[in-house]
Order: sequence, then structure tokens, then C-alpha cells
Amino acid sequence: MAPWTAALERLRETVSTGRAVPAEFRRTQLQGLERFLNENRQLLQEALAEDLHKSDFESDISELLLCRNEVAFALRNLNTWIKDEPVAKNLLLQLSSTFIRKEPYGLVLIMGPWNYPINLTLVPLVGALAAGNCVVLKPSEISRSVERVLAQLLPRYLDPSCFTVVLGGPQETGRLLEEKFDYIFFTGSPRVGRMVMSAAAKHLTPVTLELGGKNPCYVHDDCDPQTTANRVALFRFFNAGQTCVAPDYVLCSREMRERLLPALQRAITRFFGADPQVSPDLGRIVSDRHFQRLQGLLRCGQVAIGGQSDPRDRYIAPTVLVDVQETEPVMQEEIFGPILPIVTVGGMGEAVEFIRRREKPLALYAFSRDSQVIHKVLDRTSSGSFTSNDGFVFLSQMTLPFGGIGNSGMGRYHGKFSFDTFSHFRSCVLSSHHLEQLNQVRYPPVGPWSRKLITWAVEFPNCTIQ
Repeated sequence: MAPWTAALERLRETVSTGRAVPAEFRRTQLQGLERFLNENRQLLQEALAEDLHKSDFESDISELLLCRNEVAFALRNLNTWIKDEPVAKNLLLQLSSTFIRKEPYGLVLIMGPWNYPINLTLVPLVGALAAGNCVVLKPSEISRSVERVLAQLLPRYLDPSCFTVVLGGPQETGRLLEEKFDYIFFTGSPRVGRMVMSAAAKHLTPVTLELGGKNPCYVHDDCDPQTTANRVALFRFFNAGQTCVAPDYVLCSREMRERLLPALQRAITRFFGADPQVSPDLGRIVSDRHFQRLQGLLRCGQVAIGGQSDPRDRYIAPTVLVDVQETEPVMQEEIFGPILPIVTVGGMGEAVEFIRRREKPLALYAFSRDSQVIHKVLDRTSSGSFTSNDGFVFLSQMTLPFGGIGNSGMGRYHGKFSFDTFSHFRSCVLSSHHLEQLNQVRYPPVGPWSRKLITWAVEFPNCTIQ
């Protein structure tokens, strides 16, 4: 018997009784999550520092604050979200009530990653609880300190009849995925995402996959190099580059590259000092295995800035590579570290073609003073998110959906999009048992006049809002 068997049976019993569905129960759960975040802020900051060397500021701005915002937003809007939603009606249904009811899926599995182990684990949890689901939470075993805090403390704040935390590595995760869930939400790599989707397919379980990819950053020749360098460096080296939406490589002309390189050096020195290894604002690589992989990527192309590393500290300096080849590993796999390759192109058209022949990215960035250039890149490419002249600031905006496309994922969340993701939209028509005389026209045999009348009644242009 698996260690989680009893917990899953308990949660399935709650699903069958509908105990987690009432609005007040959902509100109580969200308030419990809010208390957990507020009362354990220091413990969570310490855990993030142990796992990733995150500063208190970085932990607050990219993890704890975003989670608290999501909870507050859900509590403020919950009563509106759960209401039945009226829809337009054709003439055939004018005397019926037609609406969409948002129902919980039931038992959902949320699998979190290690790079933002609080944000990317608890923000989906907000949507799942707001939608009235019972939740199995599987935090990443790689971010061990955060995993320990979530496992030991979070269950004290949520009702055990509708929530549990499951621990373990790849072997335990594989066994867990053999269980039948009503919905699975996974954040991680495309490789593991395929495994999750394959396991879900055995039970026809719907999934949201938040995956990664190589996010392009096009820099046009008209940019101010220092402004561009400041913004690219901030978002490339945030969390030591271990961010799924970070700019993964720069596309620019050779002339812009020569202007950009000294500007990037100035930005790195300004942010992290002459010796970034002693900076409190630069994170560390999460594990020895990931460190070794990144050291291999440092051998691609030529190091123009940085390149230093220390395996004892799992430290890799903010690094810029030039003269990289498209076939090299650094351009074939998601970097997930403080390494920024610069690829030279002949102009915007060549940059767009470079982007289009690769997998669709999770995020895409374009820098230019010319709005026409920005809109041409936007119109000619496809990505999960798009930002001009900045980094992944869209993550702070709960009214924007976050999610990938193609190889970078499927599904979306944040704000109401999280509630919608974990809700089944049930189509409802409530008709009267009376007025049978009006329905006679629908019954066979259908003559020419009845056919004409029915056709006219179901034409959508006749629809009106209820």
C-alpha cells in the first residue's frame, strides 16, 4: 500500500459528499492559506535562502508577495466567480433558463517545481481551492527546505479532509501518477511534462502543463544599449537565471552586440559588484547535478563576460557568451542558469525567422524604440507571453493569463484564470414541464412550415442575453 493511499481515500470521500463545494468552505480554506503565508514568512524566507540563496527581497517580490496577492484577489472576487453565468439564448429557448455553472473537477493533483517552489506551487493551489476542489500537493524534492516547510506546516492551516501533501522523488511521483485524478496541474520541464501527460491519458484526465523553453530576446539597432542591458541583465540573472520565463538568448546585429557587451558588463557590476560571488543578491544553482550541466554549457561559444564558477558554492558568475552556434547545447536546451548567449542576425526579419523555425517559447521579448518594429515581431511570432522593452513583469499582473503554447505548455492560470482552470464549465438548460402545446411543432412528422419555423427559431442571430 502506498503511503498516500489513506489520504487519497479520505479526499475522494470528501469529493463524493460535496463538503468542499460551498462558498464559505472555500473561503475558509483560502483564509487558512493566507494565514500560513503571513505567519511563516521568516521560515519560508530561510528555506528559500537555504535552497537557492535567495535574498529576503527576492523571496518576497517573486514568491511570497505574489502568493498573498493571489489569495487576496480570490477572496475578494470569489462570490462573483462562483455565480452561475447567464448566456445568450436563441428563440427556441426563450422560455428556458440557460446558464453556465462552474463546478469543481473533484480531486486534483498539483505538482510544483524547484525554481520558485512557493510561488509556482501555491498559486495554482489558490485556484484549486477557490474552485472547490480537494487537492494533493506534490512539492519538488529538489528544493528540500521549502518542501519540508510545506509538508510540516501547511496541512495545519487547511482542512485535512480536502488537502494533503505527498513527498518523494521521481520513483514516488511515477507511482502517484498511476492513481486516478480528476485534474493534474504540472509545472516543470517538457520531458517530464510528456510523462505526466502520458500517465494522465490512461485515465483521460485533463491536464495543465506549465513547461519551459528557450525564450528569445530580440534587440533592434535603435535601442539605447545601457537601458536595454540593464533590463536584460536584471531578468536574465534574477534567481541565478533559474526562471522559466527569463530571456534565454539575445538576437541582435553584430553592431548592436559590440555596443551591448560593455553595457552588460556595466549592468552586472552595478547589480552584483566587482565580485558577484560575494553579492547577497545573486542566487546559487539548486543542486550539484544542475551545476555540472551548466558548467558544460560554459564551454559553448566564447566567454565575453564572466565564466567563473565554484563547485563548492554551486556558484556560476553572470556570464555572456558570443559566437555560439545554433547546433551547440547552449542553444538546444533551456539554460536555466546565469548564462546569456548572444546570437548575431542580419536584422529583424532574420531574427523573426530564427524564432519561427524553433519551438514556440513560453515568453518572447523585443526591444526597440519603434512601435512598428515591436508590432511586427508580435504579429509574426507566437509565444505564451510577449513583452516589449522589459522582462517578465507580466507575472505581477493577475488579469493576464500565464501559460505556454506548443512545446512550452498548455493551459493558463493566475487570477480568475486559475479559478477557471480548476472549474468544469457545465452547460445548463432548465425548461418547463408545461407549455407542451408550443412544443408540438418540433415533433415528427415535420412539415415545410414547421421546418421553416424551427430553422428560424434556432438561428444564432436571434440570440439575446438572458
